[in-house]
Amino acid sequence: MFEHKANDKTGLRIIIVGCGKVGRTLTEQLSKEGHDITIIDTNAVRVQETTNLHDVMGIIGNGASYSVQMEAGIEDTDLIIAVTNSDELNLLCCTIATQVGNCAAIARVRNPDYSKEVSYLREKLGLAMIINPELEAAKETARMLYLPTALEINTFAHGEAELIKFKVPAHNILDGITVANLSQNIFSNLLVCAVERENNVYIPSGDFKINAGDIISFVSHRENARKFLNKIGFNTKQVKQTMIIGGGRAAYYLAKDLLSMGISVKIIELNKARCEELSILLPEAIIINGDGTDEALLKEEGISNAQSFVALTGIDEENILLTLYARRVSTAKVITKINRITFREVISQLDLGSVIYPKYITSETILGYVRAKTNSKNSNIETLYHMFDQNVEAIEFRISEDTELNDIPLKELKLKDNLLISFINRNGDIIIPSGQDCIKTGDTVMIFTTHTGFNDIRDILA
Repeated sequence: MFEHKANDKTGLRIIIVGCGKVGRTLTEQLSKEGHDITIIDTNAVRVQETTNLHDVMGIIGNGASYSVQMEAGIEDTDLIIAVTNSDELNLLCCTIATQVGNCAAIARVRNPDYSKEVSYLREKLGLAMIINPELEAAKETARMLYLPTALEINTFAHGEAELIKFKVPAHNILDGITVANLSQNIFSNLLVCAVERENNVYIPSGDFKINAGDIISFVSHRENARKFLNKIGFNTKQVKQTMIIGGGRAAYYLAKDLLSMGISVKIIELNKARCEELSILLPEAIIINGDGTDEALLKEEGISNAQSFVALTGIDEENILLTLYARRVSTAKVITKINRITFREVISQLDLGSVIYPKYITSETILGYVRAKTNSKNSNIETLYHMFDQNVEAIEFRISEDTELNDIPLKELKLKDNLLISFINRNGDIIIPSGQDCIKTGDTVMIFTTHTGFNDIRDILA
């Protein structure tokens, strides 16, 4: 066993099985937030590297082994997270853990066959969560094809509110106006939450001036979001057809979703056997057996006329080159899947349109659950997103009991700096708050901040 220095933190005791990209990301994020982490992996080098980087314990072994889990302290553990490359191993790890210890369990499961049975598996195996990164990536991709103007769309309040990111083009009506002017004279039912400019992120005040090239994030009711984008000259109609390069799990999930919405789908996949599988699974889609990086093939299949183009191969470099090529030869909405979570700063400098990181989607979903589990009884985290390369958090809290914030006009609350209360959801009514509005028990409240680690709504107070 490798052991790093003793951990004297006061968070949850968490076992993470699997030191791949997601496991390492979770280890980094959860150890930063004060949790007591033990990692398990059969790869000694990965365990050693991870324990050298972070204040965690490491065990070399099979995470599904009873004796290994006992060595890791499963009997006193609050949560086990299994994110190995094997669905079956992840499910077995969690099953053993819930039988031996009194802990919650989260399993990463990617096989489409299991995805159809998530509710059954969760109930019968006693799991807190089953997460499928490819399925979640497909859902996020589909949202952006429904609203192709957006660079990113995140949903809150069970889909009633949307946080939308877009880039202000040259000569747009927003170029040169202040945030206050936008709200007063262009569109009132939204809140500008953040502006990214030259790698800096600002939580804007009313006198902040918007410039062409800025990347704006705003929150509003989903219907108002489209009205606003229409008003400032953006196309808000969903695409009618898409070209997908790569026929893996994410492509299958995405194509299935798009076809159900009446969007035609063409998939180009190199592996002939996989093409035959997809033609059976997706009879309404056009499946092309060929090399998606072949320029002549892409031209022959109509890339120049494509309304949307999604690069979903398993190789990041291919996805990046394909997207850059698609942007040069077409006006398509482009979406790029990136598996690696390094070099994000370099990738953000490229004109790749919308970028999907399945590994981050997985880690953020789990992180949101962990934050919720460590909450006080007063509030609970419903939704959590990281944005702008992890520099900003958007968190939706459910106010379950009275707190010292309740029934006090927001203008009278002493809030931390670099923080906005973005909306209040009261029985499905999305309120973009003014200083006169109050938080009440039963509301969900979204906050947007450059601070990290909030677990409770009261953390917003200075």
